Formats: sequence, C-alpha cells, structure tokens
Amino acid sequence: MFWRKQRAAIEGFHPLHRALVLEHGFSVSLPRDQWEPVIQSLARHADVVKRRRWRLTPRTSQVLVPMLRVLAADMPPEGLLSVALDMRGETPEKMGTPRQVQVRRPILSMTEWFVFDPWLRMRAELRDGSVVELSVTDRIRHRKFRKRNPRGKIKHKHKTKTVQLVSVTRRLGKQAVPQRPGTPPPRWVRVQVKQGNRVTIRANAKLRGPLQDDELRERILHVSTEPFRWTPPGTPVRRAQ
Repeated sequence: MFWRKQRAAIEGFHPLHRALVLEHGFSVSLPRDQWEPVIQSLARHADVVKRRRWRLTPRTSQVLVPMLRVLAADMPPEGLLSVALDMRGETPEKMGTPRQVQVRRPILSMTEWFVFDPWLRMRAELRDGSVVELSVTDRIRHRKFRKRNPRGKIKHKHKTKTVQLVSVTRRLGKQAVPQRPGTPPPRWVRVQVKQGNRVTIRANAKLRGPLQDDELRERILHVSTEPFRWTPPGTPVRRAQ
C-alpha cells in the first residue's frame, strides 16, 4: 500500500521530473518560465518519495536546480533554456576500449579503460543577446591489476579515479568587441577567445576530486563567470542570430 501511494505521487509530478525518476534523465528545450514548474516539482520530491529506487541523486538539488535558477535569472521570458541530463551513471556506451598497461613487479598485469559520462549539458539564450553553453563530464579512469604480495599470494584489485571536466562557452552577437579582464583567471581555468564573425569565449577546467556536490556547483559557477569578465557591465552586446 505504501509503495502504491508513492507511485501515485510520482504520476503527479511534472513530466520532466517523472522522466528523471523513472528514466534517469531527459533532454528538452523550454522557454524560461516553463522551467519554474519543473523546479517546484523537484522541490517536493524528498517529502513524497522514500524508496531508494526512486530517489534522486544529490546532484539534482545541488547542481541542476541552482544552475537552472542562475541561467533563468539572466534570460528574457521568450529565451530558450535547453537541458540534457543523464543520471544513469556508467553505461556500456560511455566506456572506452580497454588497453594493457606496462607494469613493474610486484604488479603482474594491468588493464586500463576510461569512462566519459557527459551527465549535464545546458544552453541558454541570455537577455543581452549572447548564448551560453555549459557541459559537465565525469571522466573515470578504471584500472584492474594483479599484484603479488610479499607472501607470494596474488591479489586482484580494481581502482578508479574521477575528474570533472567543465566547459562553458559564450557566443557573442555580431560585431561585439570583448575586452580583456584586468586580472587573469585562476590557474585551474583555461580561457580561449576565438575571433570571427562572432566572438566565442570558452572557459575549461579539470576538477580533481573527490568533490562534494555543493563544492562542484561552486566550481562550475566560478568557471561560468570567466566568459562574462570579457564584457564588463554596460558593454553593448548585439543579439546573436
């Protein structure tokens, strides 16, 4: 009976909230104001759903929702906010080809492979006419190896190492002229400016973990500010076509 009530509650969620619960992700583009019902639906999830199989990952409340609010606050009502969210974790199609790694004793053999999990992608049309694209990817390195201990016994071990790859790109309108900031970005953030018909400013960062979700959110926000430092407040930015 208890689970039946929870299933009924899930059916009452916003369709995107329900897709996140049952399918662990969604990909959609909506006008700015249509995201607020999604946020409100997600906010009552923990009060309604208790079963583990239907819980949302902390990244939903700690990263996704804050980023939705930050981007929406800088958008016009008619601006589109696109989100591709994948909370399935490691799946076969995200896994690279395993390879043998050269080793030294006491390690006898080692197999290494990488998993690339682009779990969050966002695109927003901002009020000043520029377009911002954000992506967050988990890169997980797996290593399986055989090792002989001092007593001669062979052990099989599996270790992983995860880094988060954050990329934020801002595309300005035609003839918009950026201005170099007075101070450089932090050492862990790399900024590239591409001149052309439209100026593109890209900030990339490799975040070494382990990071808590709230810390990851703050790092994402920090990276996101870098493309905006190239157009100080009051600088005219023409609408991108």
